[in-house]
Amino acid sequence: MTDLQNAAPVAVITPGLPEDQRRLIDLDDDIAKIRTQIATADLARQRGHKPIDPDWFHRARTALRHLCRERSELLAKGTGRHRREKLKDALIGVLRERHDPATWDGILAEAQARREREGL
Repeated sequence: MTDLQNAAPVAVITPGLPEDQRRLIDLDDDIAKIRTQIATADLARQRGHKPIDPDWFHRARTALRHLCRERSELLAKGTGRHRREKLKDALIGVLRERHDPATWDGILAEAQARREREGL
């Protein structure tokens, strides 16, 4: 069986990313590695070369479950897309406070037109 600890060297992650986003990238990478190892073991089993070691399989699935749980917790905390959406909401709030209703309606109409034009 493939050893769960023989991962390739850690890839360089773009400097300047928040620690939560770095951890999310690491988790996604670790999850993909375990899924690949499970798939490889299953292909070997299907070819008839060797059965999957049940203890190894259980450890791999347990590790996968824990990594997925940690990833979910990070996403729930506001990492990645959620953080960006919160920033957009704050930005909209600031701009809305600084402009009168007529100007705000013009800004909103321009943004909607851009969205339609760019297919967002």
